[in-house]
Amino acid sequence: MRRQALLDTGPLVAYLDGRDHHHAWTVERWTEISPPLLTCEAVIAEACHLLHPYPPGKAAVLDLLRRGVIQISFRLEDQIEAIALLLKKYANLPISLADACLVRMADVFSESSILTLDSHFHLYRRANRSRLRTIMPPRR
Repeated sequence: MRRQALLDTGPLVAYLDGRDHHHAWTVERWTEISPPLLTCEAVIAEACHLLHPYPPGKAAVLDLLRRGVIQISFRLEDQIEAIALLLKKYANLPISLADACLVRMADVFSESSILTLDSHFHLYRRANRSRLRTIMPPRR
């Protein structure tokens, strides 16, 4: 069954860079997800930064956006108070702005799962304190 997903940085980079350790796993997951994959501008910025050593990477990110495979479905300005609370709440964990945006998006798009490579998403919670739905590689 195909499902909707919220896209984190790691799977975006892995999908585009065939040399990435998680490339095959990510490509397989993308076949199980109904497009568009929803994300935020912070994820796009992180991915472009991390893809700097892979020359076609930035253009590929923009092409996925242009074709509607990825959709920016979150406006930080509209969610700034919720994001500030998340950054404060998880200040002792490795939470980035992109992570906080995805946690907030999990509340807004409550039927979606977060496609991520980062196990710390098991530690974050929705506003109602329930666990986040995630799609991630099995723990080793």
